[in-house]
Amino acid sequence: MSPKITIIRLRKTDAHDVNKELQWLGNSLGLFNLRDRDSSCFRVFITLVRTARQNKPLTSDEIAERLHLSRGTVVHHLTRLIDSGMVIHERKGYILRESNLQNLITDIRRDAEGMFAELQKVAEEIDGMLG
Repeated sequence: MSPKITIIRLRKTDAHDVNKELQWLGNSLGLFNLRDRDSSCFRVFITLVRTARQNKPLTSDEIAERLHLSRGTVVHHLTRLIDSGMVIHERKGYILRESNLQNLITDIRRDAEGMFAELQKVAEEIDGMLG
């Protein structure tokens, strides 16, 4: 399945707080929503960001235990993060697609540019058929 890329333009505050910056990044990528009242998706995301540098995948059970969440809740959020193209499942665990956020955003940008190039090509073909 191809990643579903969502980008929301949000006003950036000048807060130099890593949690607020991560929250803004995740919100800008459409990862977190109002239904996530206990910020569980955010917490899963943060856990994966922090372990990405160690290149050590975590199982859903490990994440659930660390965050005191049900495995079902964790799996739900992992699925959402996988669908967004940010997380991958490898070696019996889950890990951020890249070892740092800057590379992750570069990859997502490349994905989006590829999608737009394909859209442009199809639009050109359709315009040609329409005359």
